[in-house]
Amino acid sequence: MINYQSFTLNNGLRVYVHEDHSAPTAVMNILYDVGSRDETPDQTGFAHLFEHLMFGGSVNIPSYDEPLQQVGGDNNAFTSPDITNYYITVPSVNIETAFWLESDRMLSLSFDPKVLDVQQKVVIEEFKQRYLDQPYGDVWMKLRPLAYEQHPYLWPTIGKEIAHIEDAQMSDVKAFFKKFYTPNNAVMVVAGDVTLDQVKELSEKWFAPIPAGEPYLRDLPKEPKQNQRRFLETSAKVPVDALYMAFHMPGRFDKNYLAVDLMGDMLGRGKSSRLYEQLVNKERIFNTIDAYVLGSTDPGLLVISAKLVQGVSLESAEERVWSVIDNFIRNGFEVEELTKVKNKAESTLVFSETEVLSRAMNLAYAAVNGDPDYINKEPELIQKVTASQVSEMSKRILSRDNASVLYYKSESA
Repeated sequence: MINYQSFTLNNGLRVYVHEDHSAPTAVMNILYDVGSRDETPDQTGFAHLFEHLMFGGSVNIPSYDEPLQQVGGDNNAFTSPDITNYYITVPSVNIETAFWLESDRMLSLSFDPKVLDVQQKVVIEEFKQRYLDQPYGDVWMKLRPLAYEQHPYLWPTIGKEIAHIEDAQMSDVKAFFKKFYTPNNAVMVVAGDVTLDQVKELSEKWFAPIPAGEPYLRDLPKEPKQNQRRFLETSAKVPVDALYMAFHMPGRFDKNYLAVDLMGDMLGRGKSSRLYEQLVNKERIFNTIDAYVLGSTDPGLLVISAKLVQGVSLESAEERVWSVIDNFIRNGFEVEELTKVKNKAESTLVFSETEVLSRAMNLAYAAVNGDPDYINKEPELIQKVTASQVSEMSKRILSRDNASVLYYKSESA
């Protein structure tokens, strides 16, 4: 059980406090309710660019890292299609430094043209290294727009194309900041060796003076139901042929999400899974094969990805995957198989929350989606998933008409 208390400032900032006095450290996690899904199709990659810009100095603090290092702290951030998350870890006696730093950059970035220029170059280089120059790096730039036609999940977090980052103007940056980086569009979790009264006092001192922004009302285009198989073939200088199959599935907080997640685990999580045991160990069609869910807040994807053994055709490999899926749907599974993946999922979840920072992040994500106590409910919800629920979802999700299939061919093969 993760205990927490909460309050909301007059400017709309939601604050959660999780006390854990087992070590003299404290964590501040600020989650902004903005991700790449909130961008416009002609200006993608902005949420990720902002993750970088937020470290470029604010009105009163030209260097973000230096004062943090002086008090023994560290920090980082990440962007996803759904959120942008910033976190600081410090000795608990220095927690006020975190309040000072984060409140100042929430109040206003420096909007220094030099910082924008530097961070544009950094993001462009990251785009090239991770997505263009790495084997299979551009998979999501091809698979997302294959699987999605309307919803902004159709582009990756890094953006559709480098030009969107290159062409970003200071006016665009200021508008994005004003729209999304406001106290009423954020959730703050302070966890570790702190007290509720201490956090209330520091929140009032450092964050309460920041004015609220205009409420952001998310109204994204809904993805229509997919009614036929989609297919794309591409090639590049990669080591071996690869197969990717994506299936539309419910979003992270849907009542059927966990059933699909566990179904994916039975099919392709680890070496004892159905796909690995049959197609890697027995038939030796693939070198590796995995099934996993993206965990998107809005309706997302269950993905099967595999690297082929040389000499095996992609067409025959895909059909063998379908044979395992069809057998799973037609003949079902033993209760013990479901119990095994349930226990594994629950233990992974519990183990992930041994660190205070992970607890803070999970609490912030649950809170921004309307139910902070989901972090305490999830283990029980995993165990409540029934075999009939998994069977029903397998028929609904693992359909050829619901599949987007990518053949990624090796030019050297």
